[in-house]
Amino acid sequence: MPINYPFGLPLKHNFVEFVYFQGLFLPHEIQQIQGLWTEEATIKATVSGSEEYKDDLRKSSVMWIDDRPQHKWIYDKLAGLAIKCNNERFWFDLLGFHEELQLARYVEGDFFDWHLDFGAGESSIRKLSMTIQLSDPADYDGGDLQFMVNQEIVTAPRERGTIVIFPSFIIHRVTPITRGKRESIVGWVSGPPYR
Repeated sequence: MPINYPFGLPLKHNFVEFVYFQGLFLPHEIQQIQGLWTEEATIKATVSGSEEYKDDLRKSSVMWIDDRPQHKWIYDKLAGLAIKCNNERFWFDLLGFHEELQLARYVEGDFFDWHLDFGAGESSIRKLSMTIQLSDPADYDGGDLQFMVNQEIVTAPRERGTIVIFPSFIIHRVTPITRGKRESIVGWVSGPPYR
C-alpha cells in the first residue's frame, strides 16, 4: 500500500538531532591538529554573525585552520564524513565549507551558552555543524556539548576523536569548564538558503 505523504513530500524517518562518529582521526592526527595552535593566531571568540564579544553568551579562544594545501587532509576527511552523514540522515542541499574550520579552546570559566549556529549574515547558509573532540575527557571537567531536544538536555559523547554532526538550527551549548582545558574543531557545511 503506498504511503500518503503530506503535500506529496517524503518524510525523513532517519532524521536525528545529532549523530556522532569515532575513529575518523587517528591519535597521531589529533596530536598533529592540536599542534597547529599558535598563541599569535589566537583571538577571543565572538558570536557568529557579528564581531561582538558577548561574554555573557560565549567565553573562549579560537583560531582558524586556513584552507591551504597542508591542511587539505583535515578538510577532505571532514567533508567526506559530512556527505556520508547527510546522505544517511538529513538530505540537505550542501555545497561545502564556506568558512574556515575553527580551533576552539575552553579553559576554566569558559563556556558557550544556548545558541544556534544558523542565523543572519554569513551564518544564514550554514546547514550542518560539526564538532571534533581533540582533548582527552580526563583532562577537563565541565565543557559538555549539550543539545536541547524537546525541553530535554542531551549530552553528546566526549571521547577524544569523537565527531558530532548536527543541523545548524539545533539549539546547543558548551557547559562551563571547571577544571583543565578542552580543545575542539568546529566547522560548518553550507548550502543554498532553505526554501
